[in-house]
Amino acid sequence: MPLREYEPAFTGQPQTHSFAGVLFDMDGTIVDSTDAIVKHWTKIGKEIGVDPAVILQTSHGRRSIDTFQVLDPSKANWEYVSHVEGLVPKEFGRDAVDVPGARDLLSALEESQAPWAIVTSGTRALCTGWLEVMGLVHPRHLVVAEDVSVGKPDPECYQLGKQRLGLSANADVVVIEDSPAGIKAGKAAGCKVIALATTHSLAQICEQSPDWIVRDLRSVNHIKDEAGTMEKVMLEVSNTLIAP
Repeated sequence: MPLREYEPAFTGQPQTHSFAGVLFDMDGTIVDSTDAIVKHWTKIGKEIGVDPAVILQTSHGRRSIDTFQVLDPSKANWEYVSHVEGLVPKEFGRDAVDVPGARDLLSALEESQAPWAIVTSGTRALCTGWLEVMGLVHPRHLVVAEDVSVGKPDPECYQLGKQRLGLSANADVVVIEDSPAGIKAGKAAGCKVIALATTHSLAQICEQSPDWIVRDLRSVNHIKDEAGTMEKVMLEVSNTLIAP
């Protein structure tokens, strides 16, 4: 009898956890811009004479400036990178959608004035462009590609995210990510990590040992502090991946 292929079971019971702050990745976590990014890199690939398929194999979760440093160092400067990334939401905005559950979660956190931030490998122009086009709530704190000397999987971005929230280096912070590079960065920064199975295979995600794996942000809910007495952010994480 042939062995049945393993079917992932996202059936974990709801768990409630408290954190000093929440740090979100952007692309693949808040916004699903896959189709837009494919069109963007296809356009760039034609301009610089590189097969877009080759670029797309390693570009997700990385800063564009790091990608250009390998492909075409003459374009690895912030003026150029910010310009071309700023065009993406304007030219391909119709090709993006918000990740299920993202809109409600961000709005709930902001309404409660909870400490949260976006930590992205994209430029400020790309991140704010997507927030505008998608009509999503803007964070009070933001860490973008230009703010760090080294991109993910280096932990610098998430360490800076803690600082932007006014938290100590050892504060109990949760990172919400979709890419292996981002998960690795979050773990290296001493954070708990909720991984979303939105853009990568479960094998790639599990290899980085996140603390929880869920399909999307419909499985992460903010528990509002009705009494106003909680000092931390309460999140309910449900329908997590159960290991076979």
